[in-house]
Amino acid sequence: MLALQGAFREHKTLLESLGATVREVRLPQHLTGLGGLVIPGGESTVIGKLMEEYGLMEAIQDFYASGAAVYGSCAGAILLAREVLGAPPQFGTQPALGLLDMTVQRNAFGRQIDSFDVPLEVRGLTEAFPAAFIRAPVIVSVGEGVEVLSTYQPEHHPEQIVLVRQERLLASSFHPELTRDPRIHQLFLGLME
Repeated sequence: MLALQGAFREHKTLLESLGATVREVRLPQHLTGLGGLVIPGGESTVIGKLMEEYGLMEAIQDFYASGAAVYGSCAGAILLAREVLGAPPQFGTQPALGLLDMTVQRNAFGRQIDSFDVPLEVRGLTEAFPAAFIRAPVIVSVGEGVEVLSTYQPEHHPEQIVLVRQERLLASSFHPELTRDPRIHQLFLGLME
């Protein structure tokens, strides 16, 4: 669990309820011996700058290359992306790992006040998933090797990609850790096997 900023405690609680052993990661050496990493929602620019400052960018890229799984929710999805649109100009370029072959648009669903919950159909799940969207990004496009697991169509708008998988990478625009539904986290744990 990347524990620099954001909703990492909620992810940790949900993963532990599934029997997973969770370690908080703040430095590169904390990745040693882990099978996966969750990058939580929060402020993507802040998390990205802290990752750069603590030497975690290259460490996480190497961690994934060594066979580990990585899941990013909301800000975490932005940080996994190959291309990020909509970074605030005052912060310069949005730091990102560039692991997942997708383009994301930051804050595409609006501001904090525009947050909403919606049931989503997710490939592989028999019942809808109760997704929480908070200042959420949209996955604008994906490469050939990326599987779209869920989309959402806002009223009077085109369908948006909100959950994808590429090899051992999982990314969601929404916050599954804010529900009591463990199924997205089970999907992630399955990527580590």
